[in-house]
Amino acid sequence: MNLKIKTFDYKRVYVWELPVRFFHWINVLSLTILTITGFVIAYPPAIASSAEASTSFWFGYVRMIHFITAFIFISNLLFRWYWAFVGNDFASVKNLIPYNKNRWKNLIYVFKVDILLMKDKEHNFNNISIGHNTVAGLSYFGLMILLFVQIFTGLALYAPTSSWFLPHMFTWVTPLLGSESVVRFVHHLITWFIIVFSVIHMYLVFFHDYVEGRGESSSMVSGFKFVLKQRVKEKD
Repeated sequence: MNLKIKTFDYKRVYVWELPVRFFHWINVLSLTILTITGFVIAYPPAIASSAEASTSFWFGYVRMIHFITAFIFISNLLFRWYWAFVGNDFASVKNLIPYNKNRWKNLIYVFKVDILLMKDKEHNFNNISIGHNTVAGLSYFGLMILLFVQIFTGLALYAPTSSWFLPHMFTWVTPLLGSESVVRFVHHLITWFIIVFSVIHMYLVFFHDYVEGRGESSSMVSGFKFVLKQRVKEKD
């Protein structure tokens, strides 16, 4: 019996540098802690206790963890923007914006494959998709903008109870948006957007790993992806 097996010739490519991988996992941990503590701050649970209020400072610790993590998150995000200008081509800021015709074609192509689930006939179209494809790049660029809005609104909310100069540099955000309640609403709304984005992101990572088999999920640990060199003829 002849068994036809379709095989592919791959090469191992170093895509994600160590600083990018560190940024990714620090970002994951920071956003997880910020989301959990943020919801506790927004909706503090009622805890009945007979102890003196002065001896129960758990909510203060939650706020402290939230603020410390927020400053780690800010530093990490600023570092990633720095690395977008000094890192390799896959980390470059150019991958976030469709600046030429090929990237616009890739945007349409990825939309067809990922959203409309059409057959992938042009694996690694023009090698643009080795790192971030155009759809991913644009989505990350939009996410970056929202993260900075999240930082601005967060520092504006922190300013009234802080003696540090940095949060007070963002007091202009509150009058710009109209009131502190609006600032809080925007901060809360972006949190939900980040949650939805994270779920979609994880789905697409595993989807591409299953469909393409290029080590998509493991690449943010090892730094390597497997890239198609050429299609090998079917063998008996």
